[in-house]
Amino acid sequence: MRATDPDRHAEWLARKRRDRQAGDYRAFVGPDELYDLVGAMQFNLLTHLGLREEHYLLDVGCGSLRAGRLFIPYLLPGHYCGIEPEAWLVDAGIKSELGEEIKRVKLPRFSSDGDFTLSLFGQIFDFIIAQSIFSHASVRQIRRCLAEARSVMRPSSIFAASFVRGAECYEGDEWVSCAPYTLELMMELAREHSLDCRPIEWHHPTGQQWLLLTTRQS
Repeated sequence: MRATDPDRHAEWLARKRRDRQAGDYRAFVGPDELYDLVGAMQFNLLTHLGLREEHYLLDVGCGSLRAGRLFIPYLLPGHYCGIEPEAWLVDAGIKSELGEEIKRVKLPRFSSDGDFTLSLFGQIFDFIIAQSIFSHASVRQIRRCLAEARSVMRPSSIFAASFVRGAECYEGDEWVSCAPYTLELMMELAREHSLDCRPIEWHHPTGQQWLLLTTRQS
């Protein structure tokens, strides 16, 4: 997979603008026909890794609650937190996928922070998930996310993240349509933040590679 070219990036931005203007909360976060499957993939992955209702989960880039619509009913009240800079997506997800009553019953917490400030909830998390976030992010943004993640993880915490694995690395500093990285670089970035990192075999509909990050034990 090659890094984003200017034409592809411009087309991606135009499509995002159209989806935002149309209020198409499903298409904005990815292929509409994969909306249900990508959400189920994340739920199945974390429950496979041990997620139970009493755990605290942080959903980084939760979008229109593609996965949140499964996680929020499953977890105990107040145990789901989501970060999404496009706040309208969360509102649309609540309204159209879960219903407003879910906020009273399950007490999910949300932030529209756009700088990966995962610590703003004042919560230590058992699980963190970032599905197709690093696939758009610069190295600077990934470093910021990993530093913040490390600060809200306990020794037993698991951070599951997907990325586009490629033979070359995106070298820009902006959010783009496709930002590939080598596995070696991702593991190096994890080590910088005292995190162990290993790839896992878990099917992703768009071919992304899943990583599991855990706190490094001295």
